[in-house]
Amino acid sequence: MKCLIQRVKRASVTIENREYSNIGHGILIFLGIEKGDTESECKYLADKVVRLRIFEDEFEKMNKSIKDISGEVLVVSQFTLCSDCKKGTRPSFDNAEKPEIAAKLYEAFVTFINDLNVNVKTGKFGANMDIELINDGPVTFMLKK
Repeated sequence: MKCLIQRVKRASVTIENREYSNIGHGILIFLGIEKGDTESECKYLADKVVRLRIFEDEFEKMNKSIKDISGEVLVVSQFTLCSDCKKGTRPSFDNAEKPEIAAKLYEAFVTFINDLNVNVKTGKFGANMDIELINDGPVTFMLKK
């Protein structure tokens, strides 16, 4: 399981020219679910994201978490994070979990964040989405489990 997280000033998801969801100051998460991932990985990464101190304190040090700033989280499914580009010029997606299993784990991940009392919004699993964001920093991290 891979989480590409970006600290954002704002972010939104648009599907078929209609805004589907949006957040203000917080974290945009692109979530890639790989074969063999379980709810245990979902819980671990959800907890990690919520506790990660990537927001600046009064001394401009990354010392605050999403909860400390009362920020929001936007989670977008991103199977291309599971790609393998080592051979040739076309990515292989053999590592990506089957959609029916990945959808359940995606929902579990979102539920775990919500259970940690963080305002969480989502994209639509499997949809073609336009993602718009203002990256704050830029600050971007890749988390893996």
